[in-house]
Amino acid sequence: MGDSFHDQLIEDSAFLRADRRLDTDLVDKIILQLNRIYPQILSDKEATRFRNLDVPTSVRVGELLTHLQRKGEEACREFYRALHLHVEEVYYSLPTRLRLRDSLDPLAHPRAYQQRYVMNDRGPLFFLGCFGVAVGMALLYYYGEARVTGGSRALGMAALGLKKKAREVLIWYTEM
Repeated sequence: MGDSFHDQLIEDSAFLRADRRLDTDLVDKIILQLNRIYPQILSDKEATRFRNLDVPTSVRVGELLTHLQRKGEEACREFYRALHLHVEEVYYSLPTRLRLRDSLDPLAHPRAYQQRYVMNDRGPLFFLGCFGVAVGMALLYYYGEARVTGGSRALGMAALGLKKKAREVLIWYTEM
């Protein structure tokens, strides 16, 4: 990541204050988690102050973020952990997370992108050869009855190495 959680929180503060997805209930959940699990980060008195419903949510979030920035790196990291736990969609839309996702260089991780599209390692000529065989068989099937006389005997001979259902279909076709 490079940046410390403190620096990231400074950068994300304006976004978090303006985001309407952080409603009163979600802010209360984050405050309660910080208070219950990490009382050294947010004491009972501070949690009560930040949970005051008379203050608008955006102001409470701003005060909470300022308080956490003053507490240091540990408090900022735990805030991000609580945000990820309770409001995942907001967490992944933070400017620092978007920057991190966009900064991944596709040339630095070629395997992730190559493995996604590689079906086999035989190359384009193999594909063209298989495609040619398939087209040839389709043409033989389409024009087989009218113009090719030995085609039905060849299909009958091909039926020898196939399973029962395919053998029955090919033998039925040769008898027509």
